[in-house]
Amino acid sequence: MKAKSKAQQKAAGAALSAKRGNTDKSDLEGASKDMYASMSEAELEELASTPHDDLPDEV
Repeated sequence: MKAKSKAQQKAAGAALSAKRGNTDKSDLEGASKDMYASMSEAELEELASTPHDDLPDEV
């Protein structure tokens, strides 16, 4: 699945960073916190790797 907005792509990147242990999960807020809890690392990587050049800021 590809990200539908820059905000979604950014939130997935933050959740992925916490999943990998690069950032503290207590630093997550909102959508990234929900993504951390409900998605696998592979799913987060797919969303976070979506090119954001043609994405809207928010949906």
